Amino acid sequence: MTGCFSLSEALERTYKSGFKRSGLRPVTIDLKDGTVVNFWVSKTKPESKPKPNLLLIHGLGATAIWQWYDVARRLSRYFNLYIPDLVFFGGSSTTRPERSDIFQAQTLMRALEAQSVKKFSLVGLSYGGFVGYRMASMYADAVEKVVICCAAVCVEEKDMKAGVFKVSDLDEASKILVPESVKKLRELMGYIFYKPALARLVPTCLLHDFIEHVSYFLLFLLLQPNHITTRVYMS
Repeated sequence: MTGCFSLSEALERTYKSGFKRSGLRPVTIDLKDGTVVNFWVSKTKPESKPKPNLLLIHGLGATAIWQWYDVARRLSRYFNLYIPDLVFFGGSSTTRPERSDIFQAQTLMRALEAQSVKKFSLVGLSYGGFVGYRMASMYADAVEKVVICCAAVCVEEKDMKAGVFKVSDLDEASKILVPESVKKLRELMGYIFYKPALARLVPTCLLHDFIEHVSYFLLFLLLQPNHITTRVYMS
């Protein structure tokens, strides 16, 4: 426990405030099947010049505001932004049993249609890249342009066994990407820091606070650790 002060909660309040200053507002879309999707969307004015629609899809273990805070304030000048929490992350949830990237893609498309969004481009980061790839494949008439960042959408099981990645299977990867312990979080930081030794300098109390703050994301992986489709065939 971190006592009265939580750095993660303070940052989240800052990020939400930043989204609002960038002209974004929170919207909750109820799909009437036990699924609720939380979005941050651009406020539009009738007299304003039309902007292209852009969907930003966050990665594993993140939320809309944690992933896109720094990007949204820059892109909001040029695009109508639609920034969702993927199902089981942030404010989005479902009672349905599906746990795949295909389900995530279908859910986002239904939520966009509920907001009368017919055409859009998308940016998907990490796991969001898998979801974005699925959306582009399944809804080619709606998706105009696609940017996929840091997502191995062409990876196959043989690549994992061949040592392409520093971990050999998805179970181990999921434990690192969404860590449940300070040890695993430091391991993750060691992979992503330019100077891995810096990970050892972060106080343990701050790492505990971060894990507590994002602990509600872990249920997704604990229930279905193999939710990412690992074999993708390019058309």
